[in-house]
Amino acid sequence: MGLNDRLRRVGLRPLGECQDGADVITLIGPDEPHFWPIFRASPEYGDGAPNPLDRWSARVVNTIAAEHNGTAIFPFGGPPYAPFQNWALKSGRCWTSPIGFLVHEDAGLFVSFRGAIRQPDRAVIGTGPCPCDTCKGQPCKAACPVDAFADGYDVDRCKTYLRSPDGASCMTRGCAARRACPVGQGNRLPDQAAFHMKAFL
Repeated sequence: MGLNDRLRRVGLRPLGECQDGADVITLIGPDEPHFWPIFRASPEYGDGAPNPLDRWSARVVNTIAAEHNGTAIFPFGGPPYAPFQNWALKSGRCWTSPIGFLVHEDAGLFVSFRGAIRQPDRAVIGTGPCPCDTCKGQPCKAACPVDAFADGYDVDRCKTYLRSPDGASCMTRGCAARRACPVGQGNRLPDQAAFHMKAFL
């Protein structure tokens, strides 16, 4: 079974590739909305131990990497941390959005990486264009209720709002700025968004 099909069987998908010397780095993220029910059915989700998503990712991606003669790499477990953001930008399928977060060609601002696989191969680099270039009005820039992206990203302002009663919408449905992106809109299930917001806070 090819790598792409194997990933999709566990709710994941390739989000882009980049070249690193003689190797290809395949970036791996959730195949939304199919990913969330699969993860929720996992032993890691229900065992009550810390970091269930990271532990699930490590188990699943390590297994798939071994099956395909590759090496698994993860965005957690550091320092040091692997350069996922740089790899994403080199893939030609991710760009820096107007609010500074990565935006993916079809996952939009909800792009996230659960791991990567290194293999000896040649990468297939995307050619764009960045969806933000043709996005009418770029609604992500004005969607934050507390204007946390006015000058960079004010993490403290964001978290203070999320802890307040007014922050319930972002906490239960996901970041308003990310949700405003028309690319991939509606693919992330509310329960999944709430899980990530709780982990962020």
